[in-house]
Amino acid sequence: MNKFEFMTSDRIIFERDGLTRIGALSKPFGKKALIVTGSRGEVAEKIRGYLEEEGVKSAHFKVTDEPGLDTTKVGLDLARDEKCDMVIACGGGSVIDSGKIIAAMLKNEGEILSYLEVIGEGKTLSNPSAPCIAIPTTSGTGAEVTKNAVISSSEHKVKVSLRSSYMVPELVLLDPLLTVSMPKSVTASTGLDALTQVIEPFVSHLANPMTDAFCRDGMRLASKSLRKAYDQGENLEAREGMLLASLFGGIALANAKLGVVHGFAGVIGGMYGIPHGIVCAGLLPHSIETNVKALMEREKENPAIARYKEAAEILTGNRDASIEDGMKWVMDLCEHLSIPRFREFGMKEEDFKEIIEKSMKASSMKGNPILLTYEELSDLLKKAL
Repeated sequence: MNKFEFMTSDRIIFERDGLTRIGALSKPFGKKALIVTGSRGEVAEKIRGYLEEEGVKSAHFKVTDEPGLDTTKVGLDLARDEKCDMVIACGGGSVIDSGKIIAAMLKNEGEILSYLEVIGEGKTLSNPSAPCIAIPTTSGTGAEVTKNAVISSSEHKVKVSLRSSYMVPELVLLDPLLTVSMPKSVTASTGLDALTQVIEPFVSHLANPMTDAFCRDGMRLASKSLRKAYDQGENLEAREGMLLASLFGGIALANAKLGVVHGFAGVIGGMYGIPHGIVCAGLLPHSIETNVKALMEREKENPAIARYKEAAEILTGNRDASIEDGMKWVMDLCEHLSIPRFREFGMKEEDFKEIIEKSMKASSMKGNPILLTYEELSDLLKKAL
């Protein structure tokens, strides 16, 4: 067994209607919070009210799109001007990532760009982030327990990460009632991201016994819950299952990395504005096929082959399922969830060279079970187009 380390948030609370406790939970962290939310202003008002009951002051920053350098700086300037000493991020992955970046930069000097991978200097954070509380309202990214935050650069047409163990939120509050109002399209895209994030760390060459446990249960939860959550949005049991699957995926990827799907995802999302979960869904079944073919040709003893078979057994609920059965299960799920093809967003085959060159620099590629060739990556993209 390879040596490994494991880390996650200091405290994780899973509770229906748990948002009502945010005032008391946040009080030990500071006197004034920057509340970071998406477009749902009513959530911010609820949080503000619960904070006021405990004597905690607040300011509000609204994230209306995926976090970019300019908009995140606006939130950071607001937090500094208002003298906020903690951040409460309540929303989807973009909101939580924005909150994590703001919390980190409140305690570290310099520009955000200098700390970014690929397009920046990749500087290391010198100081721990300001206290950060993460409250997800979607079930997909697992950003509430990851040590990175994704940010887009319109100038570079790419999404990249600011990454540090200091960025794992101190407190995570999981309230499944907050996810019930997700539209079907968001349920589909975030849910497929969650599914990908319990498969890729499971076959990663950095997998370990602890991440395996989270991935196995995460796959079981997603296989039982995602269709139900999509078809029956008010099904609270299904919403709870997906919220847990998302959490487990975040914990797993933070400790075992991801793979080729997420290696491509940041680049493709940045170039075409395709929702992250749609990118994952479009690539996932073809990534399995590509990786398994490469493993069978070059590394027949690689344990990832058996792991792909086990994943197929878990997803299909059939102990005799083959890897091909698992791929078909994923494809059928994507069809049921009405996932569009990449060509519908403007991707063309002549763009593949730029996509691949950028993607090969991505951190997630380092978790893939085998190093794929340019031709294999190009073939994978062609199948998803």
